Amino acid sequence: MNENEFVVFSECGQPELVLSYTTGPIPTAKEGELLVRMLAAPINPADINFVQGVYGVKPQLPESTAGLEGYGIVEQSNDASFQVGDHVILLKGFGAWSKYICAPAMSFIKISADLDPHQAAMLKVNPLTAWLALTQYVELKPGDWVVQNAANSGVGRCFIQLCKSMGLRSINIVRRPDKLRDELCALGADIVVGEDDEDMVKSVVAQLNGARPRLASNCVGGDSSLRLMDMLAPNGCMVTFGAMSKKSIKVPNGWLIFKGISLRGLWCTKWLESAPREDIQSAYDQLAAAMAAGNLTQAIDERYGLHDIKQACTHAQQEYRAGKILLDLQI
Repeated sequence: MNENEFVVFSECGQPELVLSYTTGPIPTAKEGELLVRMLAAPINPADINFVQGVYGVKPQLPESTAGLEGYGIVEQSNDASFQVGDHVILLKGFGAWSKYICAPAMSFIKISADLDPHQAAMLKVNPLTAWLALTQYVELKPGDWVVQNAANSGVGRCFIQLCKSMGLRSINIVRRPDKLRDELCALGADIVVGEDDEDMVKSVVAQLNGARPRLASNCVGGDSSLRLMDMLAPNGCMVTFGAMSKKSIKVPNGWLIFKGISLRGLWCTKWLESAPREDIQSAYDQLAAAMAAGNLTQAIDERYGLHDIKQACTHAQQEYRAGKILLDLQI
């Protein structure tokens, strides 16, 4: 192939309306840059929000590329840290929705060549978010309980699998427990419940033999976050990385004053910007090892080629899917 294929947009809005599939010359790596042939890239909620103009990072218009994570192979290297043939994921910036991407070498990080390309493409965001929630805020030990809402989400499923590998026990709140219980338990979930009302909290706590979760992972907000905080042990911590309900978190004063709970925010993009490179590499090495061993997988609903980007984004915004929507850049 002597042409690149990629997705651009010149104004913010609904992806199916503003995104364009186009072609152009394959770029050449300059000093300190890599040219990477991308193999696969997922469509995340953050990607949709980025195109809409409501993400924490704003697109650089009048023409912006898209795609915050993806997996590929180095085709050209003008940086001593990387060699042609290295397998990498996009670590910083956007542009993964492209068959070839040229960017500074520090925008990428090496990963094992043993991974399935489609799984590797989804390594950056969901697994890292779950890993950070479990390792950076509370010192947990095997046997401890943790709780999360939206447990059937991409991050939630990674959270369950990482808990299992770390010896932690997980309480998982979903809106359709009867339909999802068997599926999530097969991943390693210990308890799967619905997020209906305060009686759910009492019912769950009654099953824990006096224990309480020390960590809560929240990506919903609103009343769901209240149930997480109610369930927490004294001095427990709730980590928030999303707001699916689009409702604010309201905290009873007594839980802060007398229960001593703490509230933390998590945005893996910010951690990637500030963490030492060796810590980032160590985190992804651990996650890649779990993925290679079959202990960390993410379901894929359907794969699309770049030329079907509008249809792919429409599908990615459907509420009930069987997994992630993936761009297969080899199609």
